[in-house]
Amino acid sequence: MELRERLARSLRREREAAGLSVSELARRASVSKATISQLESGSGNPSVETLWAIGDALGIPFATLVEERVTAPRLIRLGDHAGVPSAAAPYLATLLSAAAPGTRRDIYLIQAEPGEPRRSLPHHAGTTEHVVLLSGEALLGPAEAPELMHPGDYLSYAGDAPHVFEARLPGTSAVLVTELR
Repeated sequence: MELRERLARSLRREREAAGLSVSELARRASVSKATISQLESGSGNPSVETLWAIGDALGIPFATLVEERVTAPRLIRLGDHAGVPSAAAPYLATLLSAAAPGTRRDIYLIQAEPGEPRRSLPHHAGTTEHVVLLSGEALLGPAEAPELMHPGDYLSYAGDAPHVFEARLPGTSAVLVTELR
């Protein structure tokens, strides 16, 4: 199933489960009613920021909106996946694995290019992010004190505080694991 179709189904399911109208969800997420309607119809093209805002407004992780549930082994080749781009930075987040029911972790592949940093608002209370830099160079972590990372470096930081990811070299990529306690 294509990303837009998964998103449309998930968004409608989660909005209705929360008992929210399109208008109320739009107000809570600080996005337009038209944006919510387009996403639910499968015609929208959201940014990472929009999906995080909607997830936060619904009280669910970003992954719940874009995940594809599968039970068989799943191989994702680098060139064969669809990610969600940032509207504000050269940054693409691809959900690799959503947490199964009863667990609280999601795995993403991040691909970023030098340019405007990807600034993230705090996620749900208790969120920790774990990053392993695969290629390139990046300044990332807590917004007030990001770390310069090189391939193979690992960093863990509070995801429930403002944080940043800034690619310093072309072709920067990382694995990001979000964990909710």
